[in-house]
Amino acid sequence: MKYIILITVFLLGMSSVKAQELNTYIQEALENSPLIQAYEFKYERATEKINEVNTLPDTQFSAGYFISEPETRTGPQKAKVGVKQMLPWFGTITARENYVGALADVQYQDLVVEKRKLTLAVSKSYYDLFAIHETQQVLIQNIGLLEAYEKLALNAVEVGKASAVDVLRLQIRQNRLTQQKEILEQDYLAEQTNFNNLLNRSEASKVLISEILVIPEVDEGFSIDSLKVHPELTKYDKIFESIEKSELLNKKEKAPKIGFGLDYIAVSERTDMDPIDNGKDIIMPMVSLSIPIFNKKYKSKTKQNSIKQQEIEAQKQNRLNTLETILDKAVKKRVSSKISHTTQVKNLKQAKSAEVILMKNYETGKLNFNDVLDIQELQLKFQTNQINAVKKYFKQSAIINYLKQ
Repeated sequence: MKYIILITVFLLGMSSVKAQELNTYIQEALENSPLIQAYEFKYERATEKINEVNTLPDTQFSAGYFISEPETRTGPQKAKVGVKQMLPWFGTITARENYVGALADVQYQDLVVEKRKLTLAVSKSYYDLFAIHETQQVLIQNIGLLEAYEKLALNAVEVGKASAVDVLRLQIRQNRLTQQKEILEQDYLAEQTNFNNLLNRSEASKVLISEILVIPEVDEGFSIDSLKVHPELTKYDKIFESIEKSELLNKKEKAPKIGFGLDYIAVSERTDMDPIDNGKDIIMPMVSLSIPIFNKKYKSKTKQNSIKQQEIEAQKQNRLNTLETILDKAVKKRVSSKISHTTQVKNLKQAKSAEVILMKNYETGKLNFNDVLDIQELQLKFQTNQINAVKKYFKQSAIINYLKQ
């Protein structure tokens, strides 16, 4: 009876030390996850791209040799060397940096979202392990209880208060519970593998499961408005900003481009006469202007950006609706799990009272082992329902935390 009473103790209070174990696992997962590392590298690469765009166009060098030397007053031209540098319109490079920086901000939001998703996945897996572990303990305790009943039945058979059939029924029930326990062992190993993979460590690593998880009397408050600043939605804001930066860059790029250059022409001296500046080389500074007269592509890009902004706004609203639905379901499921847990506690208490009455009848007369098995099965059902209610509560809480933090 003491073992049965202890089964419900773990549902009456939550240990902060045990809760810290889950936080430790989450931190380990965030540090070791190859997926998170990939997103970190992706964000780092997007940030580094700012340095790539913070440059001028390539400087153009040219050189030529006159096969047929053109004659000038001061002598024949032998060779020509030139250098030219095009410059974008004022503010174009800054606009390009701002655009690339906005794209990097989008990548950062992806990183934040993936970290949250990993935290949620680790939490859910942890609570699944908890439920399997606690159910195993309940089965072990019930198997021990049935063994005690079997001894009572054997004694009752000797004094004529029970039949051999009662003993066989108790043994069959033990076999069934043993089978369930062995199946749960395989389920635990499978979920442990999933958990360890989330932490990117050996699949056989042991997982320390909290033995005390308690449904609090009062749930933490939250506001539906907190969804509006959720990273999944903030990402759309960052994308919208990047489109604005893209349009500013588009306006800069359709402006004229200015080029500066210098040509140097080598001239040979004339031999037939000696004019002033005979053989003097030619130096010619140059200025060029590139004007996008046919700017249809820039107009098209402006229209595309406008359409893209409308698309992003629609996607954001759709995702907000989805997150609100997920949050509402999680809240209501958490409430239902709390109701279920309260009911199971009452049912288990009443089942124990019935068991006490049966045991008192055994002291005064014949024990009905069919009733004993029925009560034992009810207790097992209520105990497993309690565990599932706790698991459901904390898994829904993990979803709520994913959405509100």
